[in-house]
Amino acid sequence: MLLQQDVLEDIEIALQRLSNLATFWDGKKSILELKTANYNWRQMEWWSFYFEYLCFQKLREHFQIPGDRFGRVKTASFDLKRNINWDLKAKAIKSDDHRSILNDMSAIQRSIEQYGAHGLIIGLCDVEYNDNNRTFQTWHEQLKGGKSKYEIERLQRTSISRYRKTRADLLEILFLVINRENEQFLEIYHQGRNSNGQPRPPKYMLNYDEIDRFLVKELRYSDSE
Repeated sequence: MLLQQDVLEDIEIALQRLSNLATFWDGKKSILELKTANYNWRQMEWWSFYFEYLCFQKLREHFQIPGDRFGRVKTASFDLKRNINWDLKAKAIKSDDHRSILNDMSAIQRSIEQYGAHGLIIGLCDVEYNDNNRTFQTWHEQLKGGKSKYEIERLQRTSISRYRKTRADLLEILFLVINRENEQFLEIYHQGRNSNGQPRPPKYMLNYDEIDRFLVKELRYSDSE
């Protein structure tokens, strides 16, 4: 893939700054750290937001946070910007779903149109489900002050709650670049409709079977802390 020099500069700076990132994330410790920082500590997928949080701490001196916004919806705003816009994502390597939902499709298209490329920084994690007796889930609910509205509605529907991830190990970070040449290999994710009946704007979706079309650099960690 032929890339602009300024995109390579972004990647090199991010790679250097993230090379000593903490790689072992205990669930309780990480959530408490997020709570102290008042950053998405209530979220069930705490490990994904912890990856974002760690990256922000390392990159904030060199990248604009957040990046550009192209539209009103939340997913039209990007996480970081230096020479181009970048989004942060975390992915569980043992998931049956080999895809990641990205941001607003129109916003990414406009980002590419304005800067020539759009970047993704993806943390690949080995996550552990070790909460058969729901003690971690109960601890998190108590920390939040009780069950969330989503959890209450779920119980009313008598659907089964997913097991919580109690720890995560960051194994690798992928630096991907989307441009006019490879944008066609992204899939489109249709979100359904809003409460007013209007369709929600579609998002792009990355299929990891097509990862080589976007991959520029890899940062591998020898072991977890």
